[in-house]
Amino acid sequence: MRKYILSFLLLFAVAIGYAHPMPASVVKLSVMDGYIKGEAKMPLPELESAINHPVDHITTDPYFRIYFADHIKAFTGVTAWRRAVIRSVKLTMAQDAAVGKYQQVEITFELTPAKAADLRQFTFDYDVIMHQVITHEALVLLQQDWYTGLNEESAARVIGTIKLDVPSGKIYPLSIKLEEGSTWKGFVSMMQLGMQHIKEGTDHLLFLIVLLLPAMLIAENKKWGRFGGLKYSLTNLIKIVTAFTIGHSITLLLCASGWLNVPSQPIEILIAGSILVSAAHAVRPLFPGREVYIAAGFGLIHGMAFASVLAGLDLNVSTLALSILGFNLGIELMQLFIILIIAPWLILLSRTNFYALFRIPAAVLAGIAALGWIAERVTGRANAITIALNNITPYAPRLIILLAITACLFSIKLKRTQRIDNQ
Repeated sequence: MRKYILSFLLLFAVAIGYAHPMPASVVKLSVMDGYIKGEAKMPLPELESAINHPVDHITTDPYFRIYFADHIKAFTGVTAWRRAVIRSVKLTMAQDAAVGKYQQVEITFELTPAKAADLRQFTFDYDVIMHQVITHEALVLLQQDWYTGLNEESAARVIGTIKLDVPSGKIYPLSIKLEEGSTWKGFVSMMQLGMQHIKEGTDHLLFLIVLLLPAMLIAENKKWGRFGGLKYSLTNLIKIVTAFTIGHSITLLLCASGWLNVPSQPIEILIAGSILVSAAHAVRPLFPGREVYIAAGFGLIHGMAFASVLAGLDLNVSTLALSILGFNLGIELMQLFIILIIAPWLILLSRTNFYALFRIPAAVLAGIAALGWIAERVTGRANAITIALNNITPYAPRLIILLAITACLFSIKLKRTQRIDNQ
């Protein structure tokens, strides 16, 4: 009889909880080199209900680090992992459709097994709130797993939910069994990440494209003059692209390996500045014949930004080396692809009298875009220019098609004019 009464009370409590819903906790796990890194977000009101301790100084009071460590555990079979290490505790604001704005607690932690092999199959025990607030739940996701190709840039995978099992009245830990990965999967995922980063990195591509705008022309009397010929154009293009590649590869290696650490904001501002400089050069030659050095120099800056994507992987030396190689290869493949679909039309168009009418407005627009990015990165707020850029970017393929059609039409017109002149 007592068992039925208990089940009824539990069901009644759950019904009340659903009548007054509070957001669930979200726990993200990442498989690192020898340990599990975790990030948990939980609503402060629910945490207050679960503990009997003032929360006024939750970010600094050592009580909470001890409390969280007591309620976050992992096991391999019946063997407990080392005690959880709580790295940080902070308060932030969150938004929920049902309850509106509320305060949430964010913590980061580490769980270390006795053997690295146990990272792929273990039991995760998390009852920070549920041991007292039985209606609460914790959604557990896998955020990063290098060997299966999952990284922080991709969507996290749901592993399961930790919640009250109503029939038994118990909260069972979550059994986690990760799929077996491979070095190849990790390498390919890094290569795809590099390709994706360039695909979405409008500023990186814009710098290179604008620097290529005058690469087919010969500077005469401090102005851009005639077409230099196919061999001259291809040689310049290859030199500029290669110099940029060498430049960003050097700083990507240095920063991703931890040998060089530079704040991100100044780098992002300098990247926008590099576009402004190359745009001015495309209008009027500032450093004719020295584009290779400019590409290499600014490539060093762009490489620092590339490296930020690999920050926090915490891999061993060999795996980190593969990550840098794969990521850089992905950057080069996407960069090469973009250049191959744009450069031919620039070469074709630069042979015509129309090219100046295309080159100068394109350079001016790139300069305006650079100014917008500089303003946004200095103030931290979007402006009309950057908002317009975000709206225009999805139409980039159509703009390339328009460039190709324009180049073909003016090339045909040039050939007809030349044929008439020869007659």
